Amino acid sequence: MPQLSRSKTTLYLTFLVFVWGINWPLSKYALNYISPLLFAGLRTLFGGLILLGFALRRLELLRLKKTWRMYLISSFLNIILFYGLQTVGLQYMPAGLFSAIVFLQPVLLGVLSWLWLGEAMYFLKAVGLVLGFVGVAFISSGGLSGDISLHGILFAIGTAASWALGTVYIKKIAMDVDILWLTAAQLTTGGLIMLICGFLFEDWSGVIWNRIFIYDIAFISIFVIALGWLVYFVLINTGEASKIASYTFLIPLVSVSSSVLFLDERVSINLAAGLLLIVLSIVLVNYKKVSGV
Repeated sequence: MPQLSRSKTTLYLTFLVFVWGINWPLSKYALNYISPLLFAGLRTLFGGLILLGFALRRLELLRLKKTWRMYLISSFLNIILFYGLQTVGLQYMPAGLFSAIVFLQPVLLGVLSWLWLGEAMYFLKAVGLVLGFVGVAFISSGGLSGDISLHGILFAIGTAASWALGTVYIKKIAMDVDILWLTAAQLTTGGLIMLICGFLFEDWSGVIWNRIFIYDIAFISIFVIALGWLVYFVLINTGEASKIASYTFLIPLVSVSSSVLFLDERVSINLAAGLLLIVLSIVLVNYKKVSGV
């Protein structure tokens, strides 16, 4: 895949940070009208079907016999685990706090990129990884007012881990798949599986189909799921995984700001200190090694 220009990369990153930032309070709000698995399944399936309509125009690039295992693994890591753990976990703590912990992902990605992608590991990067975990500890000890549980923290860390694993896997298979087909296939497959689980374990009759909920899920399906994942994979496949991921530290700031504005969540000193440490950790993890460092 050809490299993106600097202006296009900036535009893509700005779009991604904004839509993935406001996704958290929007998803938290939607859970007032629908149960977690049904919501996770619907939004990802709708997003996948949107992209599938465009992918069908390039059917020759599907190569399903060769790539179906890749699509399935990607669906499991990036969709089923990521959205399943995320949607259930949002019930246990405020949206801003949950998203802040999930965006430990760039730190985890630094370790996985070192182990599996051959990226360098050096002193400043190791220090950054430690600071990242300290930052999560600060946030977890009281970041935003509201109920904070061990279950919520574990769901958030699991969400971050699945996302990091999925990103590394996508980077490794980038040369073997078409990015549009990969995104459409994993969203459609993952969404369908989660929707089936929702039908089995949750009450479909309890969904409240009002105008606000329909607007909410439509925005998430189109911009957050379909376009968001497509833009993210394009960025990952045209640049260094850890470098692109380092910019996602801005997403919790958008999430926290929008949660404060629309969900009446309040900021504490713990959250500010924790986010500062996480930002510093990501800067160090992605700092270019120089002689003597």
